[in-house]
Amino acid sequence: MAEKNVKELLQTMTDGEKEAAKLMLSAGGVSAERKSSRRDVVTEYDKKVQELLMKRLSDALPEARFFCEENMQRDDLNCEHLFIIDPIDGTMNFVHGFNHSCISVAYSHSGVLTAAAVYNPYVDEMFTAVKGEGAFLNSKAIHVQDDSLSESLVCCGTSPYDSALTDRSFEVMKKAFSAGLDIRRQGSAELDLCSVAAGRAGLYFELAVSLWDYAAGMLIVNEAGGICLNIDGTELPFDGSKTGILAGGRLAVSDFLKL
Repeated sequence: MAEKNVKELLQTMTDGEKEAAKLMLSAGGVSAERKSSRRDVVTEYDKKVQELLMKRLSDALPEARFFCEENMQRDDLNCEHLFIIDPIDGTMNFVHGFNHSCISVAYSHSGVLTAAAVYNPYVDEMFTAVKGEGAFLNSKAIHVQDDSLSESLVCCGTSPYDSALTDRSFEVMKKAFSAGLDIRRQGSAELDLCSVAAGRAGLYFELAVSLWDYAAGMLIVNEAGGICLNIDGTELPFDGSKTGILAGGRLAVSDFLKL
């Protein structure tokens, strides 16, 4: 796809996220429905945000397909034009008024992540990236830290939907805490990835995430000069399966893999 068209799509993505954010910010007395467990929930706002984004993106690119968290819209990941949407990443935070959630959209062209936008409406921060052109926060270039793990804050997730991973998650977290400066667990994988991209944290890891949890953030981290891998150091899959994730600057990631 031509560079101009990709940038036009990115503008549509960011405009759509800012429009959808008004729904989030106007929410009051949010109630949640359980999906797979008491920790895996969805709200009417997740559904409304996703519907709005799909409408705006379809209007801009009628041939587009979608891979979304809600409504089971899971089209072919290798199709020519695909949008990967997490309407509210950090739904549990959203339900409880923790004010640390985001709207995430990634655009993939024939199986290659090409553009990404992650918007945190509570602090009006828009993270964006186009493949090969760097990463940005509110239009200003951002870069990952190039520090060792011992000089890094570490963001992590606890994979709350999979209780079989709880013990392992906390074992790894303890090792990362001992090796790093401190741990941050904030409940949004995409925002953790953006924190790494912006140099606020040196590393992020989690044992199980879905593609919509990391697609946009992965491109943003990569374009900010960092790397994203499976937690075992192998390449992240692009097949829709759940995976572990590890992201950061090269030195911190190398240190983590030695733990």
